[in-house]
Amino acid sequence: MSDPLKKEKKIYTFADYMTWPDNELWEIIDGIPYNMAPPSTGHQLISGELYRQIANYLVGKTCMVFAAPFGVRFPEEDEPDEFIKDALMPDITVVCDRKKLDEKGCRGSPDFIVEILSPSTAKKDMKSKRQLYQKSGVKEYWIVDPVHKTVQVYTLNEQGKYGFPEIYGEDDKIKIGIFNDEMEIELSLVFPG
Repeated sequence: MSDPLKKEKKIYTFADYMTWPDNELWEIIDGIPYNMAPPSTGHQLISGELYRQIANYLVGKTCMVFAAPFGVRFPEEDEPDEFIKDALMPDITVVCDRKKLDEKGCRGSPDFIVEILSPSTAKKDMKSKRQLYQKSGVKEYWIVDPVHKTVQVYTLNEQGKYGFPEIYGEDDKIKIGIFNDEMEIELSLVFPG
């Protein structure tokens, strides 16, 4: 689903990204571009159900939820857009600080991100993206495994690190930690039959 760009050895930035064709989906991690293939039907069903449950909860609240393709740029401090080397399209993104939103997506760390694994993205989602999200201060990161029908939940601790994940199965309900109340995701609806 996502292969590194096979071009000359070079560090790519958001300025390069903005010149690529609109009909292609790309992510850049640490200056390396990855072409993203269209997601499978199963992936879209999971993403759609997660989005539905979160969006329903957020009606009338400050936070906003976005489904891919929605761009998130991770600048180093006050780095201008054109020099940013990390620009991703998480499957689900929740942003509570609306000042981070602009016409290009989100600039800065969202509060909550979900990535749905596929065979070709699993390593990148579980390692490279997890490290980037931790470094950037994403408060909560979920990795959804459609094959095993599990969700790994990483929560940023006081030291700014993700510890060991909490793991949930298809019959569980999960509270989203950034919402300090009773909002729960019903995994039986996310992983039907």
